[in-house]
Amino acid sequence: MTVSRRSLIGGGTALVAGGVALDRGARALASHAADADRTYAFRGVHQSGITTPAQDRLHFAAFDVTTGSRDELVDLLRRWTVAAEQMTQGRPAGAGAVAGDVDLPPDDTGEALDLPASGLTITIGFGPSLFRDADGQDRFGLADRQPGALRDLPHFPGDVLDPARSGGDVCVQACADDPQVAVHAIRNLARIGFGTVSVRWSQLGFGRTSTTSTSQATPRNLFGFKDGTANVKAEEAAALDEHVWVGSDDSESAGWLAGGSYLVARRMAMTIEVWDRQPLGDQERFVGRTKGTGAPLSGGEELTAPQFDRTDVRGQPVIPVDAHVRVVHPDQHDGVRMLRRGYNFVDGSNALGGLDAGLFFIAYVRDPDTHFTPVQLAMAKNDALMEYLEVTGSALFAVPPGAGPGEHVGQALFA
Repeated sequence: MTVSRRSLIGGGTALVAGGVALDRGARALASHAADADRTYAFRGVHQSGITTPAQDRLHFAAFDVTTGSRDELVDLLRRWTVAAEQMTQGRPAGAGAVAGDVDLPPDDTGEALDLPASGLTITIGFGPSLFRDADGQDRFGLADRQPGALRDLPHFPGDVLDPARSGGDVCVQACADDPQVAVHAIRNLARIGFGTVSVRWSQLGFGRTSTTSTSQATPRNLFGFKDGTANVKAEEAAALDEHVWVGSDDSESAGWLAGGSYLVARRMAMTIEVWDRQPLGDQERFVGRTKGTGAPLSGGEELTAPQFDRTDVRGQPVIPVDAHVRVVHPDQHDGVRMLRRGYNFVDGSNALGGLDAGLFFIAYVRDPDTHFTPVQLAMAKNDALMEYLEVTGSALFAVPPGAGPGEHVGQALFA
């Protein structure tokens, strides 16, 4: 048997290439492992999970408070704070899944055993019904501390809201880069809350649709377009103070909320199959951006500011008047901005056999009356994308500031 020199050279090249590929793969795995070990402090001036670089997975849950006891509710928040602090550091919710008395249920459900923290953040908020229920009753002596802006969002044109997917007394947003870690967090908080709260509705999400840090690339939604290009970023301290964090003088009744924010949640189902049949040019005109790079139709690159006054040879706006980017742009709304943390969702198929899929929209704003409602109203009335969207769930929560050492989340509200 003879072996040619060319074969040897080729084989050597293949070995070298294979070695390079293996080396790159090893570095990628090492980088992924480092990311998986990343942790974020649960305690701080602000709650984590707002300006934290958006993770890839979400488990969001809204709870109804089933007890009438203020003391039991406060005790739950204390226990949730302890468990959340442990889980965000990669530890079990209590003593652990295998460390307790064998004759008692374990303190932790165990599905996150051996898994790293995966950048888990847990964010807790309070809905308007915690202050006054549907009958106007003040169950927990909190009515006089309800912020004026904390009330059910309006029913916008085109909303097809399912009450079983809307509202809630308390919410928990768990974000992580491992779906099992996020699910584990909600599962254990729900277990701890048994007898005090019950899950009203929940939503799983994947593939973040917004970037909350300049270190992150802009992701795509299920329409295939880059989303949240003009999102407020964690590095924009002045913009956060102006548009996201509640000020100490924003509301006389809500001093407890200073340093916190308002969380808007909207479940936007997409008519995926109808959208997929639209010509590329029409899709881009509906959005106002190119599908490939995300650049505005007026030219430039993704981060280039749109030129809404630019026209084509026929004198028509290059960015149509009903294009999404024009309708919701800060220039059309006195400069107000949001910090968005939305996620894609696919919940199987709907009754018509189409995908039950879309965007679980989450935004943090300083005041929903000025920073969300006018924008959503304009979108509902004028946005070309609304033909392909159906809002099936809606909720608003006040997210208190972070807990300091020895405190529980929302302690100032109950002080």
